[in-house]
Amino acid sequence: MAKNDLIGGSLWEQYSHKVSDRMNNPKNMGELTEEDAKEKNARLVVADYGAEACGDAVRMYWLVDPESDTILASRFKSFGCGTAIASCDVMCDMCVGKNVDEAMKITNIDVERELRDSDDVPAVPAQKMHCSVMAYDVIKKAASVYKGVDITLLEEEDIVCECARVTLRTIKDVIRINDLKTVEEITQFTKAGAFCKSCVKPGGHEKRNTYLVDILRETRAEMEKQQVRKSAMTKDFRTMTLIQKHKAVEKVLDTGVRSLLASDGGGIEVVDMKENEPYTDVYVQYGGACATCPSSQTGTLSLITHKLQQELDENIRVHAV
Repeated sequence: MAKNDLIGGSLWEQYSHKVSDRMNNPKNMGELTEEDAKEKNARLVVADYGAEACGDAVRMYWLVDPESDTILASRFKSFGCGTAIASCDVMCDMCVGKNVDEAMKITNIDVERELRDSDDVPAVPAQKMHCSVMAYDVIKKAASVYKGVDITLLEEEDIVCECARVTLRTIKDVIRINDLKTVEEITQFTKAGAFCKSCVKPGGHEKRNTYLVDILRETRAEMEKQQVRKSAMTKDFRTMTLIQKHKAVEKVLDTGVRSLLASDGGGIEVVDMKENEPYTDVYVQYGGACATCPSSQTGTLSLITHKLQQELDENIRVHAV
């Protein structure tokens, strides 16, 4: 446990059990060597990343199959706080089995969600949220080492805060997931705007294309519109017959879930639905790679539940059978 993670009992209580366990018992801390790579006929990738936002640093190790670009093993060393250790540890699990391009799609929001004990409770206090950004950035660094290109060439998203390397998508996701209402809260969660402050609003020492004040205003407006639509959809869903609900669930899975699972070689089918007032219980069965993936009972199930609750009704519960 890192001392700078424990600032009074009340703060410690804001960490999930998963974070606490990963802090104290990381599964993937250590290193991989050229000998390990030879045993698996793989290429060893070593990437170093330092987070200027908090002074933490991490070294990441991958064993990558050069034929398929699949990450066969992942380890890390961290010089930083316990939250950074927990984030990097779970990040290693999330990388294994994916190819390098798929691993690059993992975001700090994905890492934080994987560390939650329950869908609606953040895994870490707001002031430690930025530690998962480092886990996200070191993946990009490892990918750039493997591909032999500069990391800036792999940036597919707009970087809003150059100091903390926080992307536009990350900021929007954090606002939505945590219902943030002020720029100060965005800074607490991501460290965006904590340093030179050029990204906060126009008039700073460096002109930016996008500012936090504008992102907050536009995202809050989108959230309000979505809430109006969701209220109408929830009312409609609750008055549907079970057959109609089944069709509505299938539609959401078709548009927002199945393509994502298929990209990793997996699939999902609804095998049953039951009414248990006030809940609608949806029973699903995984196929393909998802059937044997450890995260199918945790992160993937959480993602599916969140999507159905967001699109249809917050009282939907999803069970994997």
